[in-house]
Amino acid sequence: MPLFRTSTDGTYSSSAHSYVWQEARKLALTPAQVASSLAARPYDLRHAAVSLWLNAGVPAPEVAKRAGHSVDVLLRVYAKCMDGQQEQINGKINEALDT
Repeated sequence: MPLFRTSTDGTYSSSAHSYVWQEARKLALTPAQVASSLAARPYDLRHAAVSLWLNAGVPAPEVAKRAGHSVDVLLRVYAKCMDGQQEQINGKINEALDT
């Protein structure tokens, strides 16, 4: 069942969703961000959430479960979001070796 319904209990067209999303971006983002591809589609928020969870250190099996993926698909699609964390990762490895 669709989340948003018209006053006559119908559904909105994809073009209506797109229009509202683009208008919301203009209200929420800076002009430079609006001109970029940041959150260009509502689905991009899902990618952002999954990337955030992984970068926050949530275990991959839990992220996969919440995202509705298998761990294999999750890591194949989102492995590239794990960037620039070498120092933090090395610290975790060293901590594990010290115990």
